Amino acid sequence: MRRRFKDLSIVPVTSLALAMMLPAGAVSAQSAAPHGAAASGSGDRTMASSERPRDDLAAKLVRREVQRSPSSIPGREIVQVETSIPAGVESGWHVHPGEEVGYIIAGRVEMKVRGRSNIILHAGDGFLIPPRTPHNARDLGPDTGRMLSTYIVETGQPLATFVDQHAQR
Repeated sequence: MRRRFKDLSIVPVTSLALAMMLPAGAVSAQSAAPHGAAASGSGDRTMASSERPRDDLAAKLVRREVQRSPSSIPGREIVQVETSIPAGVESGWHVHPGEEVGYIIAGRVEMKVRGRSNIILHAGDGFLIPPRTPHNARDLGPDTGRMLSTYIVETGQPLATFVDQHAQR
């Protein structure tokens, strides 16, 4: 069953999400839809907040879940997220329970991945983070960086979990 929700403006929803330290999608019209209903247009999957796996990064960055779908790989799901990183802000060292395939939409991002040399990514660059590999992204400015990440992760696990940064240096 598909429903349209047009009664919420994106500006107040985004402001509310930022004030609550939540990703905008957590308080969007999609999250108000009944369980199992899919919002049209964006492809966002509707889930009750109690069903959504934790995403530690949501408190530090502006993250919008674009879509979520079961994978053809048993026990895995595919989650696509657009992330905005304000100039000078970093994600913090974290891991994902599966692969992250990313693409820089805008900005310059310094990517630190445990066991690899640091790299500077620009708009148009792609990156791949192996499962459970600690990494940290920092926007180098002067503008807000934006990236689109597709995760192939274990179903029901937190999308991102912070790890001790001192152990990563």
